[in-house]
Amino acid sequence: MLVRSCQMKGIKENNSLKTYLLITVGTFFMAIATNVIYEPLAMVTGGFSGIGIICKKIGESAFGISLPVGVTTILLNVPLFFLAIRIKGWEFLKKTIYASLCFSIALMFVPSWNVLHQDYLMAAVCGGTLQGIGIGLVFSQNTSTGGSDLLSTLLRNWMPGVSVSELLILVDGIIVLAGMGLFGIRTGLYAAVAVFITGKVSDALVDGVKFAKTVYIVSDTPLTISYEIMTRLNRGVTGLTGMGMYSGNQKQVLMCVVSKKEFVKLLEIVKSADKNAFVIVLGAKEVLGEGFLVGN
Repeated sequence: MLVRSCQMKGIKENNSLKTYLLITVGTFFMAIATNVIYEPLAMVTGGFSGIGIICKKIGESAFGISLPVGVTTILLNVPLFFLAIRIKGWEFLKKTIYASLCFSIALMFVPSWNVLHQDYLMAAVCGGTLQGIGIGLVFSQNTSTGGSDLLSTLLRNWMPGVSVSELLILVDGIIVLAGMGLFGIRTGLYAAVAVFITGKVSDALVDGVKFAKTVYIVSDTPLTISYEIMTRLNRGVTGLTGMGMYSGNQKQVLMCVVSKKEFVKLLEIVKSADKNAFVIVLGAKEVLGEGFLVGN
């Protein structure tokens, strides 16, 4: 028991280290997109920083007050943090605070360097891709960097049929439209393209982490196949009772969920045991449970 307890503790520590490492890498990708691509070209691509830029512009023009972007970001994030504690719990917020600090530090260390020289199309593509990778890595660890991505994560509790990345596109799209009215249509349109690319890249990255395959197997040797799957792949198999309507014979239908990497090996197991086996393969977009992601 003591050895098993130590092993479980080691696995937990390794998973925690991996989580914070991926969050750190993701926030640096986001900082590169912001400082190297968006900021030099004045592209408002959403986020609470985008709202801060808009508030600063309105304050200067209407009231003669220059409200720092950082202050606006903090004022908007604080109530979200309290809401996140209530809905997601402290463990979720703990990672969010870490991600927010990493993003802020990365913004200070990554230099502002205009490498695209007014090429707005390339900026939208490159910036959207980098931002999408960064947000996707952070989202894959069930957290956010605060701002509009945290808001999108919380909104999904009331809109479960919509992905976080789709909600992020909606929220950031509204911010981009507001920025378009202040900073011009041309810049705003390219910023909208960047937001769209960001959402699609982050969605693909998150789904890639969760994606698996559900396999149904109809065979005359179900016991052999299920034994091989459980021993060689270490995956559970569920036996379902079925009947061939043409022959009237009862059949044992095996159901198994495997990762994309394990799928090829599973097909080899099935074909080696029964060349005439009937196999149905379905994509499982999200799998929660032992051997896969742990649900909240």
